[in-house]
Amino acid sequence: MTVFEQRFSNSGPLITANAMRPANLSQAQYGSSFRMDRLASIRLFQPLNGLTRRSLRRVPVLMYHRIGLDDGRVKHPYYRIDTHPDIFADHLRILKEEGYKSIGLTDLARLIRTAIQPGEKLVAITFDDGYRDFYTEAFPLLEQYGFSATVFLPTAYIGKRTQTFKSVDCLAWNEIQELHRANIDFGSHTVTHPQLRTLTTKDVETELRVSKEMIEHELGHAVESFSYPYAFPETDRIFKHELREILQETGYQNGVSTVVGMVHRGSDIFFMERLPVNSCDDPDFFRAKLEGAYDWIHCLQRVRKLMGGVR
Repeated sequence: MTVFEQRFSNSGPLITANAMRPANLSQAQYGSSFRMDRLASIRLFQPLNGLTRRSLRRVPVLMYHRIGLDDGRVKHPYYRIDTHPDIFADHLRILKEEGYKSIGLTDLARLIRTAIQPGEKLVAITFDDGYRDFYTEAFPLLEQYGFSATVFLPTAYIGKRTQTFKSVDCLAWNEIQELHRANIDFGSHTVTHPQLRTLTTKDVETELRVSKEMIEHELGHAVESFSYPYAFPETDRIFKHELREILQETGYQNGVSTVVGMVHRGSDIFFMERLPVNSCDDPDFFRAKLEGAYDWIHCLQRVRKLMGGVR
């Protein structure tokens, strides 16, 4: 029985169990104790943004991974990739209340190319790694609140039957096809999820081309979007130039990265900025990110990359 069929089954809709979340969660449920980045974003940069608000509206691209419980392996909030279903529902509720509308990455890239200022509040929601909890947890909530999303697949871990990536179940092709028919977009996250910067040019081309062709074969639909795995080496200009050429040569039209920030008129359509989101994003912090008050983190992120750090 599919997610959609379960909604109408006699045993009760799946969306009732997973989507009807409490509007107000306790601070403890967000797993966020004192954090300097949260404090600076809410107390300093959010008020400053209000005083220096730009005339051109910027667009948040949210980066999720898992919608599930914390596995306890990652301690620092910045590096967590899990978002509790209750908290994800709260994020969607906030987006709905604030008047945001979904936009796909292809349409967002078109806005950047044409420099057209959107007349409404837009948000792009993305999921990396193709975990199966998108099917069981995220999609019913997205549908309830009226949002769509793009899911990026590392195709070596996607099969006719459920396979695992980092010991977590991934989507199967029949589930992906079902979601695609429900207007969920799918993009490439390479084949094996490698550190692309460490590969030869030929191997990078293979990772991008084969994953794209595999998804297109299974869906019968062109794949236009790519998500860079791991930390994006934005300070390596030579690699960025080569990667952009490979993306264009293999037929991609746009892409996203792990560079923190809001998408704006000057964004690179192949390496668009995103905002990392997880269970530690309480309502105040989440709203601050939506308003661009977390973009300052990119300065620290870039300095660390220049110094040879991972992120």
